[in-house]
Amino acid sequence: MLDPRQLQALEAVAAEGSVSRAADRLGWSHPTVDYHLRALDQLVGAPMLTRTNRGSTLTAAGTLMLERASRILALSNRALTDVREFAQIGRVRLRFGSFPTAAARLLPTIAHHLRDVGIELDAALEEIAPLVSRMNQHTLDAALVYTARGYDLPFRSSVHTIPLLIDPLMLALPIDHPHAARSSFDLPALLSLDHSPWVFSSTPGDTLDDVVRNTFAGRPFEVAVRTDDYAVALGMVEAGLGIGLVPGLAAVNVPTGVVLRPIDDPRFAREILLATHDDPSHPTPAVRQLIESVRRSLP
Repeated sequence: MLDPRQLQALEAVAAEGSVSRAADRLGWSHPTVDYHLRALDQLVGAPMLTRTNRGSTLTAAGTLMLERASRILALSNRALTDVREFAQIGRVRLRFGSFPTAAARLLPTIAHHLRDVGIELDAALEEIAPLVSRMNQHTLDAALVYTARGYDLPFRSSVHTIPLLIDPLMLALPIDHPHAARSSFDLPALLSLDHSPWVFSSTPGDTLDDVVRNTFAGRPFEVAVRTDDYAVALGMVEAGLGIGLVPGLAAVNVPTGVVLRPIDDPRFAREILLATHDDPSHPTPAVRQLIESVRRSLP
């Protein structure tokens, strides 16, 4: 069985480039670090390091082990922190991320319910790409994210997602736009707007921007304004600077000079997901409470 000290030794050598510097980093003796590394080699049946007079580097097997080791050690440290905190004050803390529009509508209800069952949230509001990165790095325990049909988020295999809600996208137009009188837009009607400038996200890689780009592929297309704030985006639409997509969760306090029209195409919806490191069929008690709290908060 793996000994966490073996993984700590490997991680330290990878960071420092030598066994002696790894020993200094860990506050262990050189023989202790070397003992754990050789025990790991024996357990795996392959060397983890290539050793030379100039230092030590990871072998291919060592690189693979380091990737797994970093996740194991992060989870181990998190388990110790959670249990110690719970033992001391009877509460558990979850590092929870959310994209801003979901946070504005859902986070207060989620936090209130979790507080009642002894769970405190360390909340981080970020766009999707940073949330995915932080979940992959295990610096978040769970996150609310979104995607669209046919667009996969680049999560590692250790991250699991639970579908929660289909949030329809609506087309925002200035009230004096030539097509503003339409009650809804199907795909041909949407493509007739190929000369209208768009309001896009300012964060690269936004899935909703990709949906529009792919829909208008090969047609005249212009992005006039970029912002991650839907209130600002609606203000830009009202000012006649462009048209844009607005999710249902963000369709609040719509300016009087803007009309929102549904889009009759299943591609124009975002799927809201809860990402966790737990197997959805066997979540920890804290994550199980989080799942219940998120579902309670949904409209």
